[in-house]
Amino acid sequence: MADKGILKLQFAVFALVSASFTNIYLPQPILPVLQEEFAVTPVTVSFTVSAVILGIVLSNLLFGLLTDRVSIRPIILAGGVCVAAGGVVAAYSNDFRVLVAARLFQGIFIPALTTSLAAWLARTLPGERLNVIMGSYVSATVLGGLGGRLIGGWMHPPFHWRNAFITAAALIVITTILALIVLPRAEVRKDGSREGEAGFLDILKRRDLILFFGCGLTGLLVFSPVFNYLPYRLIEDPFNFSTEVITLIYLVYVLGIFMGPLAGQCSNRYGGGKPRSAEPVSWAHPWLRC
Repeated sequence: MADKGILKLQFAVFALVSASFTNIYLPQPILPVLQEEFAVTPVTVSFTVSAVILGIVLSNLLFGLLTDRVSIRPIILAGGVCVAAGGVVAAYSNDFRVLVAARLFQGIFIPALTTSLAAWLARTLPGERLNVIMGSYVSATVLGGLGGRLIGGWMHPPFHWRNAFITAAALIVITTILALIVLPRAEVRKDGSREGEAGFLDILKRRDLILFFGCGLTGLLVFSPVFNYLPYRLIEDPFNFSTEVITLIYLVYVLGIFMGPLAGQCSNRYGGGKPRSAEPVSWAHPWLRC
């Protein structure tokens, strides 16, 4: 794939993943507003975020496995249509149960735009290009998380939260179309790969990766509750912040946007960890010697 094609692909991946994560965390800064409008408890209103994550948990492995067997394009098309449709239903819902159901529906199909895309990239791109694009992928998750909160609590007035869902749905439609235009119609496997290479399920069975999976698991176990709790803590005494000011707290995410590509470049330069080969390797940087 030519450099120009890689740049287009990198931009399409960044845009689609950003839009997907925008939908995940959209209600987080306005949880107190939703609580008041639907007359529910703080624990109950948090399901507007938790339902999406539950949907992702339920379907993540399924879409990862599906990518090994089906072309990526119809998966992304189905995911884009369903996530956008769920956002529109959420925007017009007057029943809290319908809102949570729409959010769960969105969560079920978000992996079609994220996990499936990551698995496809790993299967089709050579290592050096994969590291850089996956760095952009990680940065996109950060930008999307930040963007969702800014759209929900700052770009639109908090009590106009329905418009925020429409905006997020429109972003999904636009970035899905962009991805379908940029992604190659033919499945191209990376250089040196074989038809019998490890698939998604084989990777999940590897014991040497369990700690890596655990890092992501424990990180999210801390991350999500803290950011769900923030609006309630900051809207009360002694802070008494407005929703718009609370939303700006999430600008700390900006740091993560730069860390993703930087991590990919560092992986190319210094290596991604101890090699599985028995042959001794002289690491370029003394901090990475085992």
